[in-house]
Amino acid sequence: MSVYKEFVMSSEPVTELRRATLQDAGTIRDIVRAAYAKWVPVIGREPLPMKADYERAVREHQLDILYIDGRMLGLIETMQHADHLWIENIAVRPDSQGKGLGRHLLAHAERKAAEAGCAELRLLTSAAFEANVALYERGGYIIDRREPFMGGTTLYMSKKLSP
Repeated sequence: MSVYKEFVMSSEPVTELRRATLQDAGTIRDIVRAAYAKWVPVIGREPLPMKADYERAVREHQLDILYIDGRMLGLIETMQHADHLWIENIAVRPDSQGKGLGRHLLAHAERKAAEAGCAELRLLTSAAFEANVALYERGGYIIDRREPFMGGTTLYMSKKLSP
């Protein structure tokens, strides 16, 4: 007589957010380059995050990595200021975009800001990155100002957190 054991696997993916280490810098760079590659034809050049030094970023900023089922899918790079949390970069692997991971990373930044006693988050993006601008606006960010930059327009955006 055979005995069959049935293992029930959870349909929920295992999600982990952790602080980046120097060993992560190369993979972070690869994710950022892949995530921003779609914007090169839109603005006619590589966006600045594609050229950043991610070893330096890991050392100097708060860089949190999003893993799902053990695979690094995205990241958010922030800097704590006295009155706000600055979002320097947010990137999600192209094959994982459109699945709510950007919103998840932004929510993580909001929790970090609230825990630090900050009532505001700030970031900048290119006006040409329409999908990104729409994501931020859906998340409650507003455009504070526009500035010309390298033949395009930079949008400075912010979100006030409720007290």
